[in-house]
Amino acid sequence: MNTSAVRHRSTVDMCYAADNDTAVIRLRTGRDIEKAYIICDDPFIHWLRRKEKWDGTRHSMTLAMELEEHLIWEFRTKPPYKRLQYYFEVVSGQESCLVYDNVICPSGVKDNRTKDCFKLPWMNPSDVISAPEWVKDTVWYQIMPDRFCRAGHNDSRKFLRWGQSKIIPHGPWDEFYGGDLKGIADRLPYLHELGINGIYLTPIFLSDSYHRYNTFDYNVIDPVLGTEEDMKELVRRAHELDIRIMLDGVFNHCGTEFFAWKDVLQKGRASQYYNWFFINTDDDNLFNNKRMDTADGRYFTFSFVGVMPKLNTNHPEVIQYFCDICSRWVKEWDIDGIRFDVGDEISHTFLRELRRTLKPLKNGLFLLGEIWFDSLPWLNGSEYDSVMNYPTYNCVNDFDREKGLSSVDFMHSLNACRAMYPEQVTEVLFNFIDTHDTKRISQECKGNTDLLLQKLTMLLTLPGTPCIYYGTEIALRGRHEWENRSCMPWDEIDSGQYSGIFGEVSMLIRLRHQCRQLKDASMEFIHHEGSPRVLHYTRGDAAAGKQIGVCLNCGNEEFSFDAGEKVLFSRLYDGRTIAPNGTVIYEI
Repeated sequence: MNTSAVRHRSTVDMCYAADNDTAVIRLRTGRDIEKAYIICDDPFIHWLRRKEKWDGTRHSMTLAMELEEHLIWEFRTKPPYKRLQYYFEVVSGQESCLVYDNVICPSGVKDNRTKDCFKLPWMNPSDVISAPEWVKDTVWYQIMPDRFCRAGHNDSRKFLRWGQSKIIPHGPWDEFYGGDLKGIADRLPYLHELGINGIYLTPIFLSDSYHRYNTFDYNVIDPVLGTEEDMKELVRRAHELDIRIMLDGVFNHCGTEFFAWKDVLQKGRASQYYNWFFINTDDDNLFNNKRMDTADGRYFTFSFVGVMPKLNTNHPEVIQYFCDICSRWVKEWDIDGIRFDVGDEISHTFLRELRRTLKPLKNGLFLLGEIWFDSLPWLNGSEYDSVMNYPTYNCVNDFDREKGLSSVDFMHSLNACRAMYPEQVTEVLFNFIDTHDTKRISQECKGNTDLLLQKLTMLLTLPGTPCIYYGTEIALRGRHEWENRSCMPWDEIDSGQYSGIFGEVSMLIRLRHQCRQLKDASMEFIHHEGSPRVLHYTRGDAAAGKQIGVCLNCGNEEFSFDAGEKVLFSRLYDGRTIAPNGTVIYEI
């Protein structure tokens, strides 16, 4: 038996409360394990039963997920006294072992090891990880305001002609097209028709860049975008259509015109804001160094970008400043969520205090972190509600690009992502297939509409909440960064040029809204021998009712498939075979 592969810790990914009553226990083992059991009960049950020693009840564990080198076993229970003490037994062939907190021993050992058992001490309701319920029902839409829609305003900055280039050249940050908040408000009916019920806006605050990730003033909406009244009107009109609004908060760093940074540049160590930043030199002249990067370490920045000095989010004054700022956004503008840029570099102290401040201000406020890797330390219920799901994004992209990978490989990779977090976190992970930081998915698909719709099907049917990057619904193309931020072609959209693909995408979004099976964390894979590039999975608990099946032909040959009579969506499917790049969603 490979005991070195057996792992359990009483941490929120392996031992957690799914709700106020239900405990979920996970055990990771090697693939050689054939059966797993949990021996559990209340830690004080022997007192109640007037027994000298504690003795738990043995239960079979369910094989929940297969990974490349491991298996994930799971047990669900409702502890009547809200506590649980437990250990495991694992079986491989004729061999079995007991798994305790700090020792693994043969099952024949009779020594009572109560002191070595794992514990779920108490299921405190306030500790149950719980994101706002509405998030599970949300299909997000990411908008970069400068490039979405221009309604017109009186700002004096010179704008480029709208949409003069389908692919924006790699150029300076001050190339503005003049998209604004009124333009977004005017296009709310378009988003409502598409099926969108959540908008994520990239930064809207005063800056000298079109992307505004170098914020100058967190209290002032950039005049290019409009006024506070425009913002309030956008939120009001969005809420009338049951569309929620999430703002982008750039708290890891600021721009060079931020008042505190300007004061430091002027006064050096005498500035009261000196410790709001990470300054590593006593030579004030270094602040006037002409080199734009900070590789010399004179002060810390986002990456090595000299015009984005890093804020000290450990400092109590910085924490209080941004608590006040965000409170104003919530109370005065009625926003529904905040996305935290570079969310992994902000201090845990900052995030915990901000959550304590903001959550009481609005029931259901959503806090989303931008983190590109396993984010468990931020998802224990005291900081973010969710994070951007880059591990799943990478899993989908790897399968698309590496044609030698099979459906089993995809399952192993995706299950590794699903096993990172409690199920209630998985249900609200922020899924995407492209963003302002990645190549557009239509570019990846080389303009192949069938392949694009296949990728959108994955986005809208995998566990988590989906986000569509503006323009993806009409197959807008663009390579990395600057080139994926082109203007929405409203003249062509209004003329009906994109009505075909728009209709297909809106149909997929409607299915997402209508099928409750797509909104939980349950998922099972079906593999087809001889067709390794066919992705086939079901969503929903079979015991709870109807399931939804999804079959995607990612190979180069036709795949024989009978979806039955209840086909909900299909592409390149004739009722008997799915062509390459074809898609079928059906009811089981």
